[in-house]
Amino acid sequence: QVQLVESGGGLVQAGGSLRLSCAASVSAFSSYAMGWFRHAPGKEREFVGAISWSGGSRYYADSVKCRFTISRDNAKNTVYLQMSSLKHEDTAVYYCAEAAMLDNYLDLYEYDYWGQGTQVTVSS
Repeated sequence: QVQLVESGGGLVQAGGSLRLSCAASVSAFSSYAMGWFRHAPGKEREFVGAISWSGGSRYYADSVKCRFTISRDNAKNTVYLQMSSLKHEDTAVYYCAEAAMLDNYLDLYEYDYWGQGTQVTVSS
């Protein structure tokens, strides 16, 4: 049974920073691609970023490019999302997800397991 547990969310002022973590209880964590998605009220869940199993490839949504950085520590079975220059429109529940085989990192249906989410609220 794969479990993903996000942490690090909270309330931050616009322009501030937060770092989200996602701890995975799974063997062979380093074999999986990982992604971050977010879901804001009244909107569909949207792609934020993804990282390949090795960390050698990273992908970002245009809306967060140059502000967010995704990274992973395979020794700790953890993936991170460093968020800087936060905007009010970044307010959402953030989810990490794991994919054994990932062809289209934008497609949430390609991810096999999801965490429970962590709330990020950016005050304007």
